[in-house]
Amino acid sequence: MDTMTLWHITGWEFAALAFAALLVGFSKTAVSGANTVSLAIFAAVLPARASTGVLLPILIAGDVLAVLTYRRHAHWPTLWRLFPAVAAGVVFGTLFLVWADDGIVRTSIGAILLVMAGVTVWRRRTAEQEAEPDSVTSRAGRVKARSYGVLGGFTTMVANAGGPVMSMYLLSAGFRKLGFLGTSAFFFLIVNVSKVPFSAGLGLIDGSSLLLDAALVLFVVPGAFLGKWAVNRINQRLFEQLVIAATVVGGLQLLLR
Repeated sequence: MDTMTLWHITGWEFAALAFAALLVGFSKTAVSGANTVSLAIFAAVLPARASTGVLLPILIAGDVLAVLTYRRHAHWPTLWRLFPAVAAGVVFGTLFLVWADDGIVRTSIGAILLVMAGVTVWRRRTAEQEAEPDSVTSRAGRVKARSYGVLGGFTTMVANAGGPVMSMYLLSAGFRKLGFLGTSAFFFLIVNVSKVPFSAGLGLIDGSSLLLDAALVLFVVPGAFLGKWAVNRINQRLFEQLVIAATVVGGLQLLLR
């Protein structure tokens, strides 16, 4: 029995998953958070709950490529400050997945996508207005880090949708492009790897999900190279507008499914 038969997906649906995997690689090396589109595609093609387990190894592959590309630009003090709050968010997300069925997970992913689209719009409008962001060493900076950390941990565990949350935090903390990409690359590699035991324990990662991952992971590599090539050439404003539009469509599709 081949992978497509095992998951009951058509050739067009596999092509959509392959495109989503390519977009994961692109987002990891060019526009962090753009993989919310990939999330919507995976949750539309596969059962919503199972899609989070299938997507996780794809994201980790993209994280590895991003770390190899931007490893010298990570800001470790920021990472160490975020991790305890993120761990708490991952635990909350795991407890939610224990309780929630597929319908609730699908609705939650759709709602999270719409919220993240709103967050992204708000971030784009306020980023240029914040001439002097809060220092991560100040009390306000620590409160901000904890708040975003818990929300990022929860959304990444439930829906692999922590990208926009962390993007907003890193931009508000004053990170420039390379520091932003390097810090987020290590952040998501460590967080996503730490989620594997939780996802496996919930039955979201198993032999069949890994078989589908093996068929899709190769598409991450060209996406990552495309992102590396495009990062200094891409029209950021237009691309974010397209990502927001696609994210809203994906979120509405899941809510109305």
